[in-house]
Formats: sequence, C-alpha cells, structure tokens
Amino acid sequence: MEDEYAKFIRRMNPPRVVIDNDACEEATLIQVDSMKKHGILLEVVQVLTDLNLLITKAYISSDGGWFMDVFNVTDQDGNKLKDEGVINYIKMTLEANDCFLPSLRDTVGVMPSEDHTSIELTGTDRPGLLSEICSVLADLRCNVVNAEIWTHNARAAAVVHVTDQYTGCAIEDAKQLSTIKELLCYVLKGNNDIRTAKMMVAAPGVTHRERRLHQMMFDDRDYDKGNMVRMRRADDQDNKLSPEVTLLDCVAKDYTVVTMRSKDRPKLLFDTLCTLTDMQYVVFHGTVKTSRMEAYQEYYIRHIDGLPISSEAERQRVSQCLEAAIERRVSEGLELELCTEDRVGLLSDITRIFRENSLCIKRAEISTKGGKAKDTFFVTDVSGNAVDPKLVDSICHQIGVTVLRVKRNSTLCPKSPPETTGISLKLARFKISG
Repeated sequence: MEDEYAKFIRRMNPPRVVIDNDACEEATLIQVDSMKKHGILLEVVQVLTDLNLLITKAYISSDGGWFMDVFNVTDQDGNKLKDEGVINYIKMTLEANDCFLPSLRDTVGVMPSEDHTSIELTGTDRPGLLSEICSVLADLRCNVVNAEIWTHNARAAAVVHVTDQYTGCAIEDAKQLSTIKELLCYVLKGNNDIRTAKMMVAAPGVTHRERRLHQMMFDDRDYDKGNMVRMRRADDQDNKLSPEVTLLDCVAKDYTVVTMRSKDRPKLLFDTLCTLTDMQYVVFHGTVKTSRMEAYQEYYIRHIDGLPISSEAERQRVSQCLEAAIERRVSEGLELELCTEDRVGLLSDITRIFRENSLCIKRAEISTKGGKAKDTFFVTDVSGNAVDPKLVDSICHQIGVTVLRVKRNSTLCPKSPPETTGISLKLARFKISG
C-alpha cells in the first residue's frame, strides 16, 4: 500500500526542471524540483554526468518529502549548453516519472540485453592480472567489446562486456558460462590473495559501469588502507593531492556535517554521492563549489533511518570511504589515447608494446563502435612514477603517431616501489571485435 501511495504522490507531483542560460554569465543553471526518495540526488547527477557535463556549483535543499537542487553546468570546454538536443534531453529525462532507475544494489544489472554478457571482477591487483584474464576470455572464444578497469589501494575491479566470437551476441551457453566462471575465479584467486576474489557473470545484462565499479570496490573494502598505502598518502599530502574529509556534529539540527576538499576533476560529485548513497546516507542540504584547482563539498546528512552518525568508528569509516571514492578515478600518470580501425589482436599488440617498455596500467577504458577502437590508458612505470618522455615518443612511433597519442601527462611524485602497482599487461592473445 505504501508503494502504491508513493506512486500516486509522484504522479500528482511530477518532477519539474527549469534550464536557464541567462541567470549566470559562466554556466547554464539547471533547477530540479521533485519528490524525495533515497538516491534521487545521485540519479539526477548521473544523468548530467553521463552527458559529460561539468558541474561547477551545486545547491541542495530538501524539506519534508520534497527536494530542490540547482546545478551550474558547462560542457567539457567550459561553455554554456547551447545544443537544443542536449537541453531537451535533460529536461525530458529528468521530468519523466519513470526515468529514475532504482538505485539499490540488488537491482543493478538486471535489465535484459542481447548485445553482450557483462562480467564483473574484483581481486588483488598484481602485475599480469589483466593479461591472464584476457587470455582466458580469448581461449574461451569471448570478444571484449567494452571494458573499464580501476585499481586502488592494491585492489583491482573491472566490468567487461563480452560477446561470443562466432555469433557476435551475448553468451547463452550454460556450459561455456560455467567454464568462464571457474577459470576466471581461479585466475583471480592467485597465490597470495589475502581476500576473497569475486567474479560474477550476468548473462545477459546491462549495468552502469562506473556506478558498479564504485559498488564493487566498496564491497571489496578498497578503503581499508595498509601501511604501504598510508606511507604513499603521506607523500601525496606534501604535493596537495590528498583529499581532506571532515565530519562534524550539527547538534541543533540533528545532522552530521561532511566537508570535503580535494583537487577538482570531472565526475567528482558523482563519485562521492555514489558512496554516500551506497552507505545508506541521505543528503538533506549541501553546497558544492569548484575552482580551477580545488573542489569543496559540504553535505548535511543523516542515515536512512533518520539518525546522524553517532559513533567514532562509523565516523572514521565514512571518512575513509569518501577518500577512496575521490581517489579511485584520479587520473594518475600518463594518459594515452588509442584511435584506430578495430581488428582481431589489436589490444594484444598494443599492450605487448606497453609491457615490453615496462609500463603499468593504472586505469583503462576500452570501447569499440562501428568498427573503430577508441581506448584510453593511464600508465606509469613499474614503480608508479612518471614515464620517461623519450620512452613515450618511442612507443608512439612503434604503434604509430596517428594511432596512439599523449592526451595528458600529470606530474607524479617518486614513490617507494610498492608490492603491487597498476595492472601490468602481458597479453599474448586478445581478440576484440566491434
């Protein structure tokens, strides 16, 4: 009955969206008024983030069962939104009563798809891990069409979309799926994995990859730092790369106040809201401000049960989890972009050259569309330090200066060699198709 009543209230009070290009000189204002439900703030931000829009400021307020958010947004070049197609899409999507997908964990990955099989992997990061995974998939006649790989605090997570090599569709054969699970779990287990590796095949399935990666790494407790990580974070503080998370009590209003300062980057707001939402916290009021170098976020939160944070242990846990959410997507290292005609064995050739030149992949986004491959790799040397520019030139010439280019090069601090760094690729056979 409560479900039906909530649906009735939403039908009587549909979301209202106002998009204004005149109120601010530097950005487009998007105001969203809607009935409040757990996770709706994240869902609104997810719509904007998926369009690769930059949220420069945000004001969040809720009262009773209603909430109002105002976002200052620009495109990737810092300009206001001028494309009427994009503006209409935002308005129509956010105003649709049925546009907000449920955000609970057990609903992720259940939408039917005949295009691919989604494979989710988590385990201890180690050199050659991705190579072993891809070798197994290739031997089992699986083509990787899209993938995203994150590494953080010696943990690795990946969402990989594969198709059957012969049919080009999702894998439906039960025996083949069972073999994939068995062999990948064996690879993920490794020899010295102190935690349980996880592997799930959803066939067929659709998932929001970045949301899933946050959930997977959170479940894998990547926020639990060891001594090695604490030493590395101390080095980062000297270079002002470390996020600062503070939690205070607001006794008068019965809130917990969370403030975060960090280096600004795209999708930062989405990342922190993922963690707050998945930890079952509700943002009642908030302010987000960004500059060229720094982002400031302040949220007044309560747990979904209506109570603020009451224990020091939970306060510490929330702080660690938010730090991890900020750090997971940090574009550390050299960003290399590969654009070329897709062909069988392309990734094998590219990553073999990376391996032979002692490059480690910290994060990767693999995509194919219309016979074209467009892949992005964030790489460091084997010690986690910046790659020698001369080595980069050599690699670009080996692969082709029109095929592989340096998109961005961040400044890294020298680090003591950790036990495990980014994924070092050792691919021998890796078939990929559009």
